[in-house]
Amino acid sequence: MSVFEIYKGDGGAKFMRPIQTREEYLKLRNGGCQHDYLNRIRKGEENLKYNLVQMNYSCLPNEDGSLKGSKKMTTTVGMDIDHIPADEMQSVRERILTKKDEIGLLMLEESARGQGYHLAFRRKPELSQEENLKWVSGLLGVAYDAQAKDITRVFFSTTEQELVFLDDEIFEIHELDSALAVAALTTIDPAGARHSSSELGSALAVAALQCCSSKYDPEAKYNELLFKDIVAKYWELFNGGKTPVEGDRNALTFELAMTIRSICGYSLEKLQTVIPNYWAKPDGTCSQEDLAEWRKTIENALNEPRKGMHYRLKQVLQALKSQAGIKACGGTQTTPPPMPKKLPPLLKLLTKNVPLLYKPAVANAVFPGLGAHLHGVKFRYWDNMEHEATFMNVLIGRQSIGKSTIKKPIEFIMEDIKQRDLPNRQREAEWKQKNPSAKPKKDPRPTDICIQMLIDNLTDAVFNQRIVDVNNNGQRFIYTIVDEIEGLKKLTSKGTADEVGLLIRKAFDNSDAGQERVGADSVSGIAPLRWNFNASTTPPNAKKFFFKMVNDGTVSRLDISTIIMGDDDNDTAPVVGIYDHKFAQELKPYIDRLEAANGLIECAQSKKLSLDMKQENSDTAKLFDSEAYRVFSYRANVIAWLKGMVLYVAHGYKWSKEIADFVRWSQQYNLWCKMLYFGRQLEKELCEEIEIQRQSGPQNLLELLSDEFTKEQYRQMRLQQGKSGDGESTLRSWQNRGHIVFDEVNGRYCKTDEYKRKFSAY
Repeated sequence: MSVFEIYKGDGGAKFMRPIQTREEYLKLRNGGCQHDYLNRIRKGEENLKYNLVQMNYSCLPNEDGSLKGSKKMTTTVGMDIDHIPADEMQSVRERILTKKDEIGLLMLEESARGQGYHLAFRRKPELSQEENLKWVSGLLGVAYDAQAKDITRVFFSTTEQELVFLDDEIFEIHELDSALAVAALTTIDPAGARHSSSELGSALAVAALQCCSSKYDPEAKYNELLFKDIVAKYWELFNGGKTPVEGDRNALTFELAMTIRSICGYSLEKLQTVIPNYWAKPDGTCSQEDLAEWRKTIENALNEPRKGMHYRLKQVLQALKSQAGIKACGGTQTTPPPMPKKLPPLLKLLTKNVPLLYKPAVANAVFPGLGAHLHGVKFRYWDNMEHEATFMNVLIGRQSIGKSTIKKPIEFIMEDIKQRDLPNRQREAEWKQKNPSAKPKKDPRPTDICIQMLIDNLTDAVFNQRIVDVNNNGQRFIYTIVDEIEGLKKLTSKGTADEVGLLIRKAFDNSDAGQERVGADSVSGIAPLRWNFNASTTPPNAKKFFFKMVNDGTVSRLDISTIIMGDDDNDTAPVVGIYDHKFAQELKPYIDRLEAANGLIECAQSKKLSLDMKQENSDTAKLFDSEAYRVFSYRANVIAWLKGMVLYVAHGYKWSKEIADFVRWSQQYNLWCKMLYFGRQLEKELCEEIEIQRQSGPQNLLELLSDEFTKEQYRQMRLQQGKSGDGESTLRSWQNRGHIVFDEVNGRYCKTDEYKRKFSAY
């Protein structure tokens, strides 16, 4: 046995399990999202390779099944040949296949990026790992990857389509034992130390027991979700991420079986394949008594009355759908989709002074300020609706993580508007002094006063006056920046999150806002709301502030970014570059182009890109079965497209690959952030909406009953629904129509398969 799948255990450590058949091997290569990931990797999303199935062909697991630090070799060697020129790929393949008998080839596949090959061949036991690699490298005349010479090296597997050659000998256990016994005499690790490796046979036994001590199947699925992921998420939500141990394993395994039995067809055989044996020892072995206890616990759960899908299971499935939405954006649970390495010149300039970790946040946070320089400008979307450069950016990150890195670039972007506002503020102050409230006005208020930058402490009157002023003076934007999202409450007298949500929805659509008053001193006026802002907050505050706005269109109108420290990131304050006169001079041409723009602006390349992304989003939402992703994607596409249009104008009405790449990434990044912080809540609320719609009409009494029910349960359900009589005629009608049958053995009515096919989906 020389093929092992690599998987992550608790704490993220890598473990190994043996693959014993061709069928199992091909199922892994073709399962999950392998095909989708591979297509996207070959289009440039190389970070997705970490989501591919991982294999090892060179070593056996440690006694605890782990990979790290393994010193025990298998009878095969895994080899990586990388960076082959495209015009040489075919000749290298033919060379390998021609010499397959000489090198003892057992497996050959194309690598994930399509620029090389992975192969597994029979080990020469008298040679070390590196000596085996050098031997085959010399025979083939191609260099192996020198970084991949350790026996613990893992290979990112491609699909069956990229599998060029596979010999079933690679799965044969009986040959492995005898071969390893010979190899043990002269095993040499990469450091050159010799071992009397009598442990190899026992390690093989341990690996086999890990797979065979029960009928556990790590690849079992429910609606494309792996049961092992369902179980892991269950423990995360309802046991603090801890798996059962001695003392609580009976109770917790019973509860787990009760929770997931409805999606296992109430089958003992199925449950045994998906519920891990928490009685087993770390090496995978389990006594007959413990094995019987594990089985009995599952049987006890099955014998409990059936009540349909467990509420906890619904929560688990919703959480996994949320995670699926995150994966759909090209990132992981902890890592956003990577920003393009080559940015448009304007964004390269604006992000050059911040460390790499902060560049995505800055690259998105600058757009409210850039958009505020456009006035009287409209862009036509692919649906022929006209939009203005409205951007409302919320940066979410934990405390003291460096959210202030966005401030300096924004400060320089807004400097010209700030300077324009100064004389207008002075003129307004002078007019107020000459014309105090509650007294006859000597002079009318100047109509050319236009103040765009707002402080975060206003009355309704001031806010509405600013809306009217900027509209009457060139259809300009007002702009606000606050350190904490709560600060936006002070923009109006009401001071509520609900009022902020209403303003966000109006601003995105440039809907009319303002007030009408009859008093002589009252501010009256209605105009389209053109309001851009930057705000920061922490994850808990973001969820609290927007709790009631996730499903009403408010959150979907925001451009959300984040800063997340990785394990390798230095947890210290960021060191930023110098912002000086030279920086301002480099920025000025871009700002001048935005200020000079006017009228309706269209860009054919941008329109085509947004249409392509729309179709991709629809396909992705279906692939990952994420309704939240679908809902969020509509306006995320609009926001990303608007960024592209602003960059198009700022770069002198020139479209480029760099702009297109940024637009595509920006949409996925915005979606990733929304799915990370709000996806789970939206999935839950959307599911509840569907449930309410299903229950709003006349109730199907049979649908309210379990798949199997007694006559007494049927009568109780009738009473709960306010129905009179014994209902015998209804039961007979259901039987006559083939909806149910009566099982005389256990005295229960059972819904027929035909009924469940026709009605259970509705």
